[in-house]
Amino acid sequence: MTRSALPDLGTPFGERVRRRLHEEQLIWITTVGKDGTPQSNPVGFLLQDNDSILIYNDARANRLDHVIDRPRVCLHFETDGDPGNVVVFTGTAHRAQDIPLPHENPAWLAKHGDNAARAFGSVEKFSERFPVPLRVEITRTRGV
Repeated sequence: MTRSALPDLGTPFGERVRRRLHEEQLIWITTVGKDGTPQSNPVGFLLQDNDSILIYNDARANRLDHVIDRPRVCLHFETDGDPGNVVVFTGTAHRAQDIPLPHENPAWLAKHGDNAARAFGSVEKFSERFPVPLRVEITRTRGV
């Protein structure tokens, strides 16, 4: 059996991490550009299983090119000014070929469908704009 990269659910930190993964709408992803410059962007996300995060992307998003040569990424939540609310994930990102478009993904729709419809007019229009799924396999979680 493979050990999860997420903290033990039986700890306060592990409980907080999982709650935030399920409740938060945005997470920051940091990729590294060709010139070595870190590039951070807030993105909608979905916890797929205990060790991967799904992010839908615009086909022109630079992060898609970044992860081809430099797949190691970092993800983190906002702290809302609370230094005791830090959660940082490291992982490996790759394009996911086995993921349906957002408007065909029931789990994604349950979490983001209403917001996507409000922001883009419909979930189908969101899918047209952000059709490329990126999966981040979490390898480490840290925080306080």
